[in-house]
Amino acid sequence: MQRFLRRVTAPGGIALAALLIAAGNLLSRGVGLLREAVIAGQFGRGAEVAAFTAASAIPTIVYDLLVNGALSAALIPVFAAAAARDEAEFWALVRAVAAVLLPTVALVVVLLIWQAEPATRLLAGGFAPDLRDLTITMVRWMLPAVLALALSGIITAALQARRQFLLPAFTTSAYNAGIIVGALLLTPWLGPLALAVGVVLGALLQVLLQLPGLAPARTFSFTIDLRQPELRRIVWLYAPVALGISFAVAGIVLDRNLASRLDAAALPTMRYATTLIQLPLGLVAAAVSFAVLPTLARHAAAGEDGAFGGVLASGINVVALLILPATALLAGAGEALVALIFERRAFSAQDTAGVAHALLLYLPGLPAAAFDQMLLFAFYARGRTLTPNLVQGAAVGCYAVAALGLPQLGVAGLDALIIANSVQWVGHLVILFVLARGVVRLRGQQVGETLAKCGVAALLAGLVAYGIAQSSVGLPAIVRVALAFGGAGALYLGLCAALRVPALLLLRDAVLRKVG
Repeated sequence: MQRFLRRVTAPGGIALAALLIAAGNLLSRGVGLLREAVIAGQFGRGAEVAAFTAASAIPTIVYDLLVNGALSAALIPVFAAAAARDEAEFWALVRAVAAVLLPTVALVVVLLIWQAEPATRLLAGGFAPDLRDLTITMVRWMLPAVLALALSGIITAALQARRQFLLPAFTTSAYNAGIIVGALLLTPWLGPLALAVGVVLGALLQVLLQLPGLAPARTFSFTIDLRQPELRRIVWLYAPVALGISFAVAGIVLDRNLASRLDAAALPTMRYATTLIQLPLGLVAAAVSFAVLPTLARHAAAGEDGAFGGVLASGINVVALLILPATALLAGAGEALVALIFERRAFSAQDTAGVAHALLLYLPGLPAAAFDQMLLFAFYARGRTLTPNLVQGAAVGCYAVAALGLPQLGVAGLDALIIANSVQWVGHLVILFVLARGVVRLRGQQVGETLAKCGVAALLAGLVAYGIAQSSVGLPAIVRVALAFGGAGALYLGLCAALRVPALLLLRDAVLRKVG
């Protein structure tokens, strides 16, 4: 499989590569759902989950700011270009990046452990004193995990630059597995702090999982060579991304701070609902975008604009084929799915209703976030990182206006915060799409046709899912979900086949070629 993925370059091959990556991600996302189900079963929508959600935001912000944001914008494109030129040069660059980045992350982690209290007050200033103290303790326990996550991120970038997608696809599974182990085995002794220990364990498992992929490097010694032009190029490409992530961090801080001033169930409700949103985003948008990014970077470097547009359009069409029905099915049968995944032990039927309502309000932003990621990677592949990250600042402004303005219109509390998140995602896509006209040309690539046909089929499938879910109330949740998602999903595929959706035909032909 890895050898096949490394050879993928054609648009049809991109679709098949994305499908294979999605298959690997399916396990990761499934384990992620299991993680949230375990947390929900242990703590419900209680204050412990609110503390964990707020505390985990701090190491996540550090990782995103220093590592994760650089993966698609700088590390993978530059690594991919180096790998195409010379293998020894590529591994020397990987070692140099690790030697610079890891000590930087370690320094930031130490400083934040020292200053955990003011950082927590900034993020969750509305918490009661006892809940804030628990959050501070969790922050200090989880921060060391960032160092392992940083090393894992560097390895991920190196492997994906060489079109080795298999091991990176399972890093999320390893991370989630660590949290599950902590929650199930350590909660009787550590209480909610078991979740923080699980984060550290999961980060270490990520590194161990990917180490076999470093075998071609022979040695992974740390070498600093600031004279490498690629190292300076990574910094140059990432600087605008850091600006964009800073805007995103401001949005997260505002969102968490406002949520901390509501009741203790607010943050857990947002957490469980966004978990279901992240499932199709990870399976579809992330899989497709990471499959096309190395190829986009190569076409951009070679000045092959036609091939660049064809690969990007192919990715967008595949995203449309998969993300639109996912949105419709979640809208139609989301409550049954929430009950199936979360409703047990400490998580009640009332909790199910609350999370299902939040999920419905998040859904308008789901397709926007998926298409937005494809356009974002198109900018990154061309080395234009400033524009999309300035757009991030504008999108956070959309969130702030909505979050502060909706209460004036009678929409207050948690509903206002969730709708503001959807406004942010949609606003980001609209602004980026307008600016992308000078970067990519999609005319003649059947994007509009795919969107129209998939949209009609998804709408009908969503209505069928809703009808099945409502008519099967009283049946076990697993039966309701199977009937609603299975029946509506089969209808969607049949309609897409009847309408001859281009992306479905492309994917079918790619699979048939592979089988042949």
